[in-house]
Amino acid sequence: MKTSRHDLVILGGGPAGYVAAIRAAQLGMKVACIDEQDRFGGTCVRVGCIPSKALLESSHLYAEAKHRFGEHGLKVSGLEVDLPAMMARKQKIVDTLTGGIDMLFKHRGVTPVLGRGKLRDVETVEVTQGDDTFLVQGDQLLLCPGSRPASLPMVEEDGDRIGNSTTALSFPDVPKRLVVIGGGYIGLELGSVWNRLGSEVIVLEALDRILPGMDSELATIAHRTFKKQGIEFRTSTFVESAKRDGDRCVVAVKGSDPIECDRVLLATGRTPMTADLGLEAVGIEPDRRGFLSVDEDFRTSVKSIYAAGDCIGGLMLAHKAMEEGVVCVERMAGISAHMNYDVIPAIIYTHPEIASVGKTEDQLKEAGVEYRKGICPFGANGRARTLGEPDGRVKVLADKQTDRILGVHIIGVRAGDMIAEAAVAMEFGATSEDVARSCHAHPTLAEALHEAALAVDGRAIHTT
Repeated sequence: MKTSRHDLVILGGGPAGYVAAIRAAQLGMKVACIDEQDRFGGTCVRVGCIPSKALLESSHLYAEAKHRFGEHGLKVSGLEVDLPAMMARKQKIVDTLTGGIDMLFKHRGVTPVLGRGKLRDVETVEVTQGDDTFLVQGDQLLLCPGSRPASLPMVEEDGDRIGNSTTALSFPDVPKRLVVIGGGYIGLELGSVWNRLGSEVIVLEALDRILPGMDSELATIAHRTFKKQGIEFRTSTFVESAKRDGDRCVVAVKGSDPIECDRVLLATGRTPMTADLGLEAVGIEPDRRGFLSVDEDFRTSVKSIYAAGDCIGGLMLAHKAMEEGVVCVERMAGISAHMNYDVIPAIIYTHPEIASVGKTEDQLKEAGVEYRKGICPFGANGRARTLGEPDGRVKVLADKQTDRILGVHIIGVRAGDMIAEAAVAMEFGATSEDVARSCHAHPTLAEALHEAALAVDGRAIHTT
């Protein structure tokens, strides 16, 4: 059987895998990266982060033109949705970025392997490529299989009328009524897309609030804001079944009448893709949810096998996976790299955007940590006003004794870009005073963070 040998073999070409492959090659390793899809990039680039943001941007522009251009003295007539063109734009972006990974692999000397990989022993991956089977061996193996949308036994997915986030990225038409099961970031982002394009969107959430894990104050503001946009929320609602009936769907909920709709989006989180990897062949046993355990070097229970990304748990975010891939291979190379899991930003790309890093106010209260809080509403920010986006706020949480920033939470225009400054500040142990004493350009949205930092000490200039 055909066999190739490498210093490092990476199983999975998503954010953790392809980034780790490039960094390892930069460090002089001979690397092969294996992925079972036809393009590298994983869920994020192919059917996740990137295509969803493309549709969010297109649908946002449509909503702006339809509802808000008049405020700017811009008259629009004959506006309509060309869904095939919108989908073509999305696909072009995906193709460009996946092609970019191919180019980076070629430039860095990474060996790309497209095929289904499965562990055969502690140094060998057996790859099936069509009718061909061959072996790829490495002194060290890195498992980055990623994750897939979670399913529910009572929801009968058919990949068409009832489907997951991948299905919802390619609806052939705008559904008149869409039921979203799950009030987390995936459900709200894709629900927002189709709501803007004309769907009646109903979000069903089993908990008593949307956005579980998010700072509750921001989640409350988000709930109110999205409701004004036309999304209907039903919290504390338990789905008993979701079935297709011809070209319609019926969702049965506990204690209420069934909901009829055109399509159903199941958005109840993600689960690691660790099944059928051949883990039993090397003696690695995942936990009951399918996650793999690793040490601080990202090494599994087998000395030569490492794991990173969604498969090891924690926040299932592409940038977290990328950093883990980099840190993993750098530690392999003897570099003293580390992961700071306390400073990983999270962003929801709705409108307004929601961004968070560090501890929420709820977590600080539960832990009994004494803190001070500074808030700046976007309505007090000149740049937000000129953008016509005065809604939202920035909240800075700082330790009461040391003033070190413990968390920053933003809901408002371009919050996802603004959170980067907060993450860098926290990574370097900054205090609210450090941010308050740093001159911020005017007029910019970043001044809202500056103002919130001033407010921690009661020194806000533009707010009362």
